[in-house]
Amino acid sequence: MSVDPMAYEAQFFGFTPQTCMLRIYIAFQDYLFEVTQAVEQVILKKLDGIPGCEISPVQIRKCTEKFLGFMKGRFDSLFGKMEQLFLQLVLRIPPNILLPEDKAQEMHPCGEKEFQLLQREIEELQERYKTEARAQQALLAELEEQKIVQAKLRQTLALFDELENAGRDQGTSDFRESLAFLVQNSRKLQNIRDSVEREGKRLKVS
Repeated sequence: MSVDPMAYEAQFFGFTPQTCMLRIYIAFQDYLFEVTQAVEQVILKKLDGIPGCEISPVQIRKCTEKFLGFMKGRFDSLFGKMEQLFLQLVLRIPPNILLPEDKAQEMHPCGEKEFQLLQREIEELQERYKTEARAQQALLAELEEQKIVQAKLRQTLALFDELENAGRDQGTSDFRESLAFLVQNSRKLQNIRDSVEREGKRLKVS
């Protein structure tokens, strides 16, 4: 088998020419083996119909294997020549031929320096894309935090609205007055609770 990778031919055919030749070789080997087995079975049947035949099946098998080895050797010799012809004349793309997808290279040839510049520009674009992707992730995370803060702010505003409504119910329209009223009532409730706890402790002691 040829060691030339023939990558351009593989781009056109969708498989390497060496793979094609290998499949042809394996297919012929399988076919030769099947034919030899069929011939052997026919010979054995013919010998069964001959009375007093001294040729045994073991001898037939040895002759079959010998014939198979001879045919395989001849085929390997011919196949090597056929492979060279196919790889050089049939499955090879001439060096002056470009595939349709590579026509742009003919119209816009690119030297080694230009190729290196393009390669460097591609790397810079990839890095810029990664940076922008990270920045986008950070912005999304910040947006989620802002949503949480907004939700808490809405809760706080709703609480203030409730306090203001409570103040109106008590006859105070100013929010500060409402807050002072609620703080005063809260202190009164705390004093009542403390008094109840002291009285409960005194009753337990007595």
